[in-house]
Amino acid sequence: MFPFAALRLRAALVATSLLLAALSAQAADKLRAGKAINVIWAMVPVDIGSEEGIFAKYGIDLEVSTLRGDAKLQQGLIAGSIDIGLAGGSSMVFAVKGSPIHGIAAIAGAPRNFSVTVAADSSIKTVADLKGRLLSVATNGSFPEWLIKRLATAEGWGSDGIRTIALGGFEASASAMQTHQVDGFMGATEAGLMLEEKHVGRIVTGMEKYLPRFHNHVLLARDALINEHPDQVERFLKAYFATVAFMKANRTKTIAISARVMNMSEAVMSKTYDDEIEMLSTDGAFDSEAIRILKDSYVEMGLLPATPKDEQLFTGKFVPVKP
Repeated sequence: MFPFAALRLRAALVATSLLLAALSAQAADKLRAGKAINVIWAMVPVDIGSEEGIFAKYGIDLEVSTLRGDAKLQQGLIAGSIDIGLAGGSSMVFAVKGSPIHGIAAIAGAPRNFSVTVAADSSIKTVADLKGRLLSVATNGSFPEWLIKRLATAEGWGSDGIRTIALGGFEASASAMQTHQVDGFMGATEAGLMLEEKHVGRIVTGMEKYLPRFHNHVLLARDALINEHPDQVERFLKAYFATVAFMKANRTKTIAISARVMNMSEAVMSKTYDDEIEMLSTDGAFDSEAIRILKDSYVEMGLLPATPKDEQLFTGKFVPVKP
């Protein structure tokens, strides 16, 4: 009798487990997260958290997609095909321009993942050598162009102390740099490390020292989601920052997943991890000084005619706002 009773008990436990799993799957809320670009490592927490089942633990069935820039991300948010966006801090300006979105958390601080990269055989060896040189960016009036002006001003050369040209993307900039049509470019540190690995490029400086208090990347959410399903936003954020904690505690696994997701070598991802892990926020708090600099940048880049109010850019209902 005992063996049969044990078998019945085991069968009942298995059935219960399957039922609970099914109920859990049914209870999970579907959310669609969009990354503005694929070469930014600071955006991989959604991939890692999804793969490691962290979002599922918080009742979130997360679908992750990668877009081709902020404009495409905004289109997805407006159309409702994306619920939450991972983008640069400059993207919050779209909320002021009428996009039905708001920032819900700051996810990366000082821009460790933006650097000036030059050709491997360039005569440029130090930041001082950048004075008067020509650096490329993707588009005029972009965040990378603003960073160049910020660097030049900080070095005492004036905002036009480094010349810029818009070439339309990483591939174009890398090609122009290698053929010496430009002296270098302002872009993702990850891209610079990849070019260093191929022995065709070299990073001169990162931008973190020029903007020590800054919100380099943020999470955006559709206003409809914020207003109608705040519980889903809260659970998403808990899962997101639980993933960041996982990444900080699991270097090797984080590097392996990142390399696969970003289609880069583990050597590049290892350097990226060591350079940028401290940039990732652990709680999503908005910093008042970082917000002030961001708001000033919108005016300086010509994106807005006047400084916007905080409530036009983000909501503080989900994360702290620090002075």
